[in-house]
Amino acid sequence: MKKVQERNVKGITAEKDEFSEWFTQIMLKADLADYTSVSGCMVLKPGAYSLWEKIKEEVDKRFKKLGILNVYFPLLIPEKTLMREAEHFSGFTPEVAWVTHAGETQLHERLAIRPTSETLMYESYAQWIRSWRDLPLLYNQWNNVVRWEFKHPVPFLRTREFLWNEGHTVYASKKEAEAEKDKILKVYKEVCEDYLALPSLVGKKSKKETFAGAEYTYSMEFLMPNGRAIQGPDWHHDGQNFAKAYGIQFLNKEGKQEYAYQNTFAITTRMLGVMFAVHSDAKGLILPPQIAPHAIVIVPIYFEDSKENVLKNCRALAVVLKKYGAIIDDRDTYKPGFKFNEWELKGVPLRIEVGPKELERKEAVLVRRDTGDKEVVKLKDLQKAIENKLEKMQESMLEKAKRLLYGSIVECTTLEEIRQAIENKKLAFAPLSGDAGVEDELKSRMNGAKVLTIPDVQPKSKKKCAVSGRDATYWAYIGKSY
Repeated sequence: MKKVQERNVKGITAEKDEFSEWFTQIMLKADLADYTSVSGCMVLKPGAYSLWEKIKEEVDKRFKKLGILNVYFPLLIPEKTLMREAEHFSGFTPEVAWVTHAGETQLHERLAIRPTSETLMYESYAQWIRSWRDLPLLYNQWNNVVRWEFKHPVPFLRTREFLWNEGHTVYASKKEAEAEKDKILKVYKEVCEDYLALPSLVGKKSKKETFAGAEYTYSMEFLMPNGRAIQGPDWHHDGQNFAKAYGIQFLNKEGKQEYAYQNTFAITTRMLGVMFAVHSDAKGLILPPQIAPHAIVIVPIYFEDSKENVLKNCRALAVVLKKYGAIIDDRDTYKPGFKFNEWELKGVPLRIEVGPKELERKEAVLVRRDTGDKEVVKLKDLQKAIENKLEKMQESMLEKAKRLLYGSIVECTTLEEIRQAIENKKLAFAPLSGDAGVEDELKSRMNGAKVLTIPDVQPKSKKKCAVSGRDATYWAYIGKSY
């Protein structure tokens, strides 16, 4: 009942440090998404889906420049197909939702609702790839997946159904396959930083955290304002694991039969939740200008005797500012103050206020959503001022997010220092041995904190493992994670 009541109260009533309640209110009151009768499955409303479309558009554009082509494979996967790569199947067993009946008729074999598509796609790849001339095969699909393992879904961040891309590429050699990593991570990093204004920690996953069936995984890790980390886009080198399980072989240039090398990679709708959480405030949503479908809202301010002239000028201004997705709020039923609050709640980056006094002086008032700064600008200088403000807002949002991320990293050399960092909602950067059992002990003694990622660029100083006391193999980022 409380949630229903809160939904009907205008404005955000929770502070950002009340993260769960605040985040839920942002989702509902900024009109981004809603719950459904299926736990863990949500509706993406136009406010959120348009943002996902922009992410998809920018990622897809970059994929196509790399020669990656889009395909689509079915939603349902036969159980025998899913089981053929044992490690992969066991990694997804708790998450799989099954179709067992068609109407009243029980199926002769269970069908998995796609948790990921390796197994189904690779049956086809084995039929399509015959020679080195068929390689590389660079395919991607944009789709939805269902994963049912967890008990406490969080909107956007951990949902049982979500949208993503699945890149599935095949190469003739390990060297070619591994060379793809930097290209794909560059695509994801550009989109996350240049559009979502989100920095990340990029590195290799530990063996324990590696994607089921992969040889190794690289991921981008983000920091939420509540001190928890969350995994974003990732890239997996699968080696020949799936090729051997599914018979993906080809004749090389010497006429010899070889198994192919494969990679997979993805970005998901989770990134919307990360963006909302990192940037927004107690007034509501804040969207980076580069991804906002409407970077500008024009709010006319008028009395009855000035209404016609103000609206005419505002509508003309909206046409001039069309490239920014400018919209005009000309609703008669609400006062300007109400409109200001509503558009702040919905996160539109820049508000333009125009009234009879402004028109008389040939001016407009610009208000930045992130800082609330107001500036009076001459109409003749308006476009230049808008461009400058949106550019500065995008830059400052990224810089603020960087301060949050890098300012939350604490170098630790003992288990007690790691504990203190985690309790203070920070990320620990500590030396680990990588021995079997070290990660289990870390997770057990740190109340669920785990190794997030291992950066390629390592400190030169050699230290003892913070958990075991033995010689350390690498330094890693450690934190609690979604």
